[in-house]
Parts: sequence; C-alpha cells; structure tokens
Amino acid sequence: MNTDEFDYYLPDELIAQHPLEDRAASRLLTLNKATGEFRDDMFRNIKSFLRSGDCLVLNDTRVIPARLYGKKERTGGAIEFLLLKRLTTDEWEVILRPGGKAKPGARFEFGGGRLRAEILSVTDGGGRRVRFEYEGLFENVLDELGEMPLPPYITEKLEDKERYQTVYSVHEGSAAAPTAGLHFTNELLDGIRAMGVSTAFVTLHVGLGTFRPVKVADVEKHKMHSEVYSVSPEAAETVNAAKAAGGRVICVGTTSCRTVESAARDGLLVSGSGSTDIFIYPGYSFKLTDCLITNFHLPKSTLIMLVSALAGKDNVLKAYRHAVEERYRFFSFGDAMLIY
Repeated sequence: MNTDEFDYYLPDELIAQHPLEDRAASRLLTLNKATGEFRDDMFRNIKSFLRSGDCLVLNDTRVIPARLYGKKERTGGAIEFLLLKRLTTDEWEVILRPGGKAKPGARFEFGGGRLRAEILSVTDGGGRRVRFEYEGLFENVLDELGEMPLPPYITEKLEDKERYQTVYSVHEGSAAAPTAGLHFTNELLDGIRAMGVSTAFVTLHVGLGTFRPVKVADVEKHKMHSEVYSVSPEAAETVNAAKAAGGRVICVGTTSCRTVESAARDGLLVSGSGSTDIFIYPGYSFKLTDCLITNFHLPKSTLIMLVSALAGKDNVLKAYRHAVEERYRFFSFGDAMLIY
C-alpha cells in the first residue's frame, strides 16, 4: 500500500482557522461504510443517526498549554519547546525548534528563569528528553508561561482557550485536542443520553505524532509514536453492556477509536492503562468499533488511513472530494463526518 494512495486535493481556504460560535453548528457528512453512500447534514442533527442502546465513547483528555518560548542560557538564542509526553514528575519528551543540534547538557530558561530545562538525551524520534527545574507546582508554572499548541495550519490567534477543549475534558496531558469532540455541547449530550444512548469516557493523551504525514512510501513501514491511554472499569462495563445488548459502539474521534481498539480483548473492552502505538490502516479488522464520528483529516496522514480502514479507501476519498466541492471546513476547527 502506497502512501500516495491517501492523497487528495485541498484548497488552503477550506482549512478552518477558527471555531464556530456554536459548537454544534458545523456541517456533518454521513458515510454509509457498507454502500459508500454519503449525504450532507448538520451536526446538531446527530441524534437522528443514533438509537437507544448505542454507546458513545468519548476521550476526556484535556489539552495543556504545551508550547513554551524561551532562550538558551549560554547564548540567549531563541527556542521553542513543545511538550509531548510526561515521563516522570519533572521529565518530559519535547520537540525543540530550532533544536536539531541541541545536545545533552544544553540548558534553557523560560519566563526570565521562572522555569529552566536541561536536555538529558535524544529520543528515537528526534525529540529530546528534558528535566525541568522550577518552584511550586509545574502545572501552575506551565499555565502561567505556556501557550495552547494549535496545529501549524491554524495561523489565526485563538481568543478563547476553552474552544480548543471539549466540554467534557478532565484529565490534563494532551498536546492536541481530540477534535471530533469539539462539536458536542452539554445540552446535545444530555439529549443523546435521554434517547437511551450511553456514554463512556476513556482517556488518551494525544501526541503530535498522530497528526504527522506519513513520510515513507510504504504505509506498513511507518512507525507510530506511542501515546498514554486509560480505560476505567466503569467505561469498560458501559461499552461491554451496550455491545452485549446489540448496541453499536460509536467512537467519537480517532483517539477514542485507537483507545478502544488497543484495550479490546476477545470482543470485550478491558479496563487498565498503558501506552499504545497502534497503527490502523486498510486491512485492519476492528475489534469493537462499529461507527466513528470524526473530522476531516490531512492528506496522507495516519488518520485518513484509519478512517479508510473502517469505511474503505475509495468510499472515503469520494466523500472527501464531495466535501471539497461543497466547501466543507477542514481539520481541527472544521466540520464533522459520521461513518456508520
């Protein structure tokens, strides 16, 4: 399978630069994975595609202000840190810009010395393992000095940081939002539950590796970055009960899907936590996921490959071409898609 098979044409002006005022006001493209039929709708009508007994699986991770701007202690040169994953209390995996030549022992400061960092080692992916030094709580220091890590294709400033969080975000740790969940309001979720649809919350702290284009020609040679996930006993019980009763497991976002598929054993969702580098592409046999609510994804990304694994590559690319023709809004702040 060649990476170029997952490419498509997207005009820059269709990349959404800001969220809609009303979270549920986005458009919705529905795609029947069996027939390939797709239709235009609105996200506020998502309830009409759900039925009593279904289970929505949502990722309750919360984005941290993971972008830090500082300088190198010795030279004063400007540096940008992007926090990817917490390794210990004070040690993180980060990406540096510019930092391709930064070696262990190099030291940096942020906020006039309010926060300092020393490089410990180079990671397999070209990032750095660093140890931070600070007074007080790290979370407070980060909230004071850090900025929201919006994707590079979003060039406009985000006025309200909460619009890059889902309304149900709880557990801090992500470097990017699980953007399919951005369309839900509390009122919409209440209405969905009132229909008899259950909700199960899992946690996967999203790393940037999930969104990077695949740079190798052979899809199967791509190596995913690992991400930390957690499934509570309550979430596992809710999903398994819905499945046993004949309901559909509807994952909200590719991160929820990857969590469910990583924690599935013998047709059941198993509680626990760990790291996953699961790579889902066409040919994959889904263990628990029946349907998927998701946004539109970057060309040649692992995410469009996951969607293609569920709905079929040809079906997905036809639907994407339709979305371009109909001027849908793409990527993190863009419109949604339901695969059922």
